[in-house]
Amino acid sequence: MRTNEEMFAELDAFIESVGNSPSEMIAILHTAQGIFGYLPMKVQKHIADRIGVNVSQVYGVVTFYSFFTMQPKGENVISICLGTACFVKGSGKLLEACENYLGIHNGETTEDGRFTITTLRCVGACALAPVMQINGKTYGNITAKDVPGILETYMKKEKYDN
Repeated sequence: MRTNEEMFAELDAFIESVGNSPSEMIAILHTAQGIFGYLPMKVQKHIADRIGVNVSQVYGVVTFYSFFTMQPKGENVISICLGTACFVKGSGKLLEACENYLGIHNGETTEDGRFTITTLRCVGACALAPVMQINGKTYGNITAKDVPGILETYMKKEKYDN
């Protein structure tokens, strides 16, 4: 497990590699989220200080783009597509099945930190509708009845053994 100091050092090295430029803010935020797993205010302030902008500018970018998060996510991130094709074919029921199985709601993380449920608008796999992704792996043409079996495979894995 890396320390905060090591993670901030890695972030600083990246920021320096792109020249401490505010024009690189999105790339820096992506890198920071990859390092820390999310973008807490402490990290946002650090980035603002390093690239010479007000922290409100960094916060504005973080809250504008849906791929950034200020909350830690679980080890396994479940994304349910609610785009038109998926929704018409029952993705709402997939979401409900995930919520019931894990005992959490969309946008929440299980107490043990193993699972987070999110929704998105389209993954570009409309022919496979409805679609659910876990850690980027796509499961298509599934029903709510398939959800427990899929989630069980992730529950059986050792923590951090994806």
